[in-house]
Amino acid sequence: MMDLAAFHSISYGLYVVSSVNDEGRKCGCVVNTFQQVTNEPLQVSVALNKENVTLAAVLESGRYCVTVLDQETPLELIGVFGFRNSIETDKFADAAFEVDAAGLPLLLEHGVAAFCCSVVGTVDMGTHLVVFGQVDDAKVLGKAEPLTYAYYHAVKRGKTPPKASSYIADEAQGASGALADDAETTVAKCGWRCTVCGYIVEGYPDGLPEDFRCPVCGVGPEMFERITL
Repeated sequence: MMDLAAFHSISYGLYVVSSVNDEGRKCGCVVNTFQQVTNEPLQVSVALNKENVTLAAVLESGRYCVTVLDQETPLELIGVFGFRNSIETDKFADAAFEVDAAGLPLLLEHGVAAFCCSVVGTVDMGTHLVVFGQVDDAKVLGKAEPLTYAYYHAVKRGKTPPKASSYIADEAQGASGALADDAETTVAKCGWRCTVCGYIVEGYPDGLPEDFRCPVCGVGPEMFERITL
């Protein structure tokens, strides 16, 4: 029987891939599969889910930008780019970014480095399309430590977006506390964890308000589980 836990030992980074579609809409998503594949010429690859609006924009424009995120990247930013749809949300509305020479948005906020690429080929890999790009420009944005997937899970207690190439449906992600079955749990130790993105809310011993929405991924209280802190 295959042990899916073996996949957890593979090292990843955390990146934002961005592009613009034929309508001029800025699109972007979080990925963990960006890597350099050759040095002459300088070429990279990234795996994007076929359902992602960002992939459609990349194919339409023939270009994409990639920002390497740093360890201080807040869950709120990851939530916007990793758990929301670029058609329904202007992901760059509250983010620091610039436009590259080809008119693509390039995220600057919490960036360590950035790459601007031209698409040179694709490979169909089932749920994802691997997009190969020639690097047209690259620059350093900051000196902070790059954010790894291991740090994102262990320290930030974040979860894997369902469209990520490393997503495993039954994996135990972002375990930051046990379910609160103890009737003596106090208000100070009570909390609620979003089962979609891992965001934690303290308090609310009687349950989250009906109109509560996760500030990271936007889901309602029905998607939160009670935990002890």
